[in-house]
Parts: sequence; C-alpha cells; structure tokens
Amino acid sequence: MNRRNFIKKAAIGIGITNIGFCLNGCKSLENKTAVSQSKQKPDVVLIMADDLGYSDLGCYGGEIHTPNIDKLAENGLRFSQFYNSARCCPTRASLLTGLYPHQAGIGHMVKDQGYEGYRGTLSKNSVTLAEMLKIGGYQTAMVGKWHVARDALTKNNIDNWPLQRGFDKFFGTIPAYGSLWDPAGLVEGNDFIEPWDDFFYTDAISDKAVDYIKTADKNSPMFLYLASPAPHYPLHARKETIDKYKGVYDKGWYETRKQRIKNVKEIGLVSEDIDVRIQDEASKPWVMEQNKDWQAQRMQTYAAMVEELDRSVGEVLQAIKNNRKINNTLILFLSDNGGSAEGHLNDTIERLNSPWNSSFAPEKTPNGEPVVKGDIPGRPLGGPDTFGSYGLNWASVSNAPFRRHKIWVHEGGISTPFIVHWPEILKNPGSICKDIGHITDIMPTLCEVSGTKYPSIFKGKTIKPYEGESLFKVFEGEKRQRKPLFWEHEGNRAVRINKWKLVSEYPGEWQCFYPGQDGKWELYDISEDRGELNDLSKKYPEKVKQMAKKYKDWANKVGVVDWEIISKG
Repeated sequence: MNRRNFIKKAAIGIGITNIGFCLNGCKSLENKTAVSQSKQKPDVVLIMADDLGYSDLGCYGGEIHTPNIDKLAENGLRFSQFYNSARCCPTRASLLTGLYPHQAGIGHMVKDQGYEGYRGTLSKNSVTLAEMLKIGGYQTAMVGKWHVARDALTKNNIDNWPLQRGFDKFFGTIPAYGSLWDPAGLVEGNDFIEPWDDFFYTDAISDKAVDYIKTADKNSPMFLYLASPAPHYPLHARKETIDKYKGVYDKGWYETRKQRIKNVKEIGLVSEDIDVRIQDEASKPWVMEQNKDWQAQRMQTYAAMVEELDRSVGEVLQAIKNNRKINNTLILFLSDNGGSAEGHLNDTIERLNSPWNSSFAPEKTPNGEPVVKGDIPGRPLGGPDTFGSYGLNWASVSNAPFRRHKIWVHEGGISTPFIVHWPEILKNPGSICKDIGHITDIMPTLCEVSGTKYPSIFKGKTIKPYEGESLFKVFEGEKRQRKPLFWEHEGNRAVRINKWKLVSEYPGEWQCFYPGQDGKWELYDISEDRGELNDLSKKYPEKVKQMAKKYKDWANKVGVVDWEIISKG
C-alpha cells in the first residue's frame, strides 16, 4: 500500500473533509542546498501536541482523521526514531533550551524540590528558542500551554513567563492542564484574563495564532510556537466531532492496537518483522470489560480532541499560505510524550478526590453546572461538566506499537511523531527518516537555519552549551550518527547508543500495574527489538556495564538526584 492510499484509508468511515488548505506541489527546490542561499531567513513554526501517542495521527498509522497534519507529512519528512523527555514540563524545558531537563531546572515537575536540577522553573543559565531567535532578528509569539514556571495561578513571580523569556506576544495558559471550556491560568501578555462566551481553548489558540500571522511584519522573519493543550486530560471536545467516531472503537483496545501495529509496519515506520505486544501487560481483555459503550465513548472523545487539534493546525497553515511564504517556512510538529495513563489508571470513582484530578478543575461550568471530576462508568466525557480521561488501555493504543506510556522511558513513553515541512530545503518530501533525533536537537537546528550564534553570555548570565545536534544536514538528505542520548524521570532511566538501549523502571507506585519493576537494567537491540521484549542484559553483561557507566557520568553531569530522595522531599 503506498503512502497516499494509506492516508486515505486511515480516514475511511469518519466522513470529514479537509478545511481547504493545500500544500500540493510544494516540492524541494533543486538549487536550494543551504540556508545561506536563501534571500530571506525562513519563518519557523513549532507545533507541540500534548500527550499525543506515537500512532494517533493518520500518517503514523492511526485511524483518527488528521488530514492537515498528514498533508504536512506527505510533503515533508517523518522521523521514525525521534525522542522526547517522557513528560510535559521536562520535555518543554528541554525543547525550549536545547538542554536536558535537569540542566534547564526542571528535572521533575514545576515545584522547587531543593536541588539545582529540580527548581521547577527555567534556569537563568539557559536561553530559550525565542531569546536566541530574537538575537537573529526574529519576531516571536507563542500560543498555548507554557508549563515551565512555578507560579502558574499568581503573578508573584513572572520572570520565567513567556514575555520574560523572549516572546513578543503570548496567549495561553501557564499551568500544566485544565478545562478546555474554562481553563485555569489563562493569560494574555502578562495579565490573567477570563474566557469569553463560547470559549473553547483549542479554537482560541489557533485564532490567536492566525491573528499573529496576519499582523506580523512581512519584512522580518517570524517564529511562532503553538503548544496545543490537546489531547491532554481532561478529554474535552465538541459533541459533533465526538459523534463522528461512533462505532469506530466498539471493537475495543486490543483490536484497535492490533490494527495500528499493522498500519505502522505497512507504512515503514518500524520493520515488518519487529516483535511487539498486541496487548499491554496491564491491560485487561476487552471481552471482560463491563462498560464497553462507555469505554468506546472515552476513546471517541480522545480521537475528537486529536481531530480538533488537526483542524487548528490546518487553520494556522492556511494563514501562513495566505500571508507568508510557505515554501520558506520551516514547520516542525511533535508531541511532548507518549499517550498518558497517569492519574486515572483505576478508571473508577476512587480517584475522584485525588489532587491530580482536582488541581486545575473548575467547580462549575461557565453555565453554573457542577463539574464532575473523574472517570465514572456510564458517564460520557467531552462536555464542560466532565473532567476525566481514557485510561491505561486506550493509552496503550495511542503508543502502539511500543511498550509503556508517559512517565516511563521505554519506547512508548519517549517516542514522538516528528514531522518536518520545509519545501525549499527538504530533499525527499514524503519520505521517512530513520535517523535518531531528540528534542535537544531543535535549538542547534534553529541556530543554524536562522544564522544565529548561540550565546555564551545572556543578560549577564553564563549560558550552558546546548546538548543537541543540528538536524539541518538530515533535512538535506544526509545521514548522521547521533551521539548517545540519556533519560531520567521519576527514577526511570535510559541511555541509547546507536542500536543499543539500556533502560530500567523505578520500583515505585506503579508496581500494582507492572509488578515486574525491580530497577534493574534491561538491554535491548533497538534495531531488531524496538518492542523491547528480548532483554539481552545477561547475554552482554559488559555492554550493560559500559552503558551504565556512561549513564552515571551523564547523571552526575546534569544534576540527577536519586529519585528516592526527591520523592520523599
């Protein structure tokens, strides 16, 4: 099955048409082999989804209707092995600075835990993408979720809010998450504002992004960072979009994941002979599910959120086409981590009163109705009076064909779809890139494409050197060998060196779902076993020892603190 037919097939039964923007005919220009040959610096649009799994998009094997993002992939470059940092704010800190999360001050979440790598706010010894690009003459704007500062609901300290970290304009939310109908911590510029009538967050940020694109100075390059809140918990979407997916998930999570695995292999994102689990170890059989209609509706709502995200992206792309030079616009799309099983693993009323469910949930809807927090069997999700999610079983579908979820550093937690669209430069539009990439690579890439020198001193502070490697040569069709990559989050650890990956799970609160966690190192040959099923640690003990030493050296360098100490702090 060819790529175009697959994308069409992925949308069968949904019955939605593209909003109309078209990138057909946007081919690479043979004479454009370096940025320096362009007469004008490229515009840069960075789009980050929130808790989107590896195979949720149509162009990555999903059944969800994402025509606008699929079109970017069809005329762009899809990476099959691109990595994030396993969770929202560590990934965002790393993306913005080109540093590992601990170096950027957010080794865990946005709380000061008493150690330099765990201050819970961006380090002053870092420079953001916006700050760097402003040095290069860019006008900068951000819309959406910030989540890299401690003070999210007050103005006690705004020195790490977007306008103070290089953005000329900002509209969005400072906190981790919230209602899409009535979000907590909604800000424009430096001021908290109230949502307006008929407010819906996904639509609001695309409207603001379009407005910025229309009013931006056409004589200066533009940087736009769109950090969508979708499809992060709580699952909120318009009823008409949810209804389009009726019947799509009635077959359950096992069959849906099985089909996605088949699709991912057909596309060529993973090899045909890779061995993977069709069902996550912690998932229960669909036949045993007592509330099948409700469970299917949860995934319908999630799918609707992803589709509405795609519609938002389409509106932004149309505005670029109408107002800027889309052939010389570098568009990057990715997710901050894998699909999420956090906070709602039990799928029951037991978790209604947990802080995780309540932190940023409004007590009432804009119409004065009570908001019901949590996942209650039989109660549909999506409306402003709901505050629930889709659970571990569906998260395993989002992360197909890999193991685990957000928070873990097995492939399901750290693998992201990564799409690059840049017609003037890309040599093989529509192709799949199997080079290894990481979010720290975005900073050096944008330094190179903008012709901006990364500063060693900024605002009187010594700036840490970025950790990434530029992707520009990859865009031009060259191969590269990525230097070692490292991860640590909540005691989950990993290092990848070429085809080898060393990984371990922290034996903590998740043991009731994954009782095999013991903190020991597992070794996988990712070139043959990206499903991480065949542990080779006993076969290659010297390889484990060597890689574990490299991990320890890295952890000491970036300021990792033993998770047992942090978790008890």
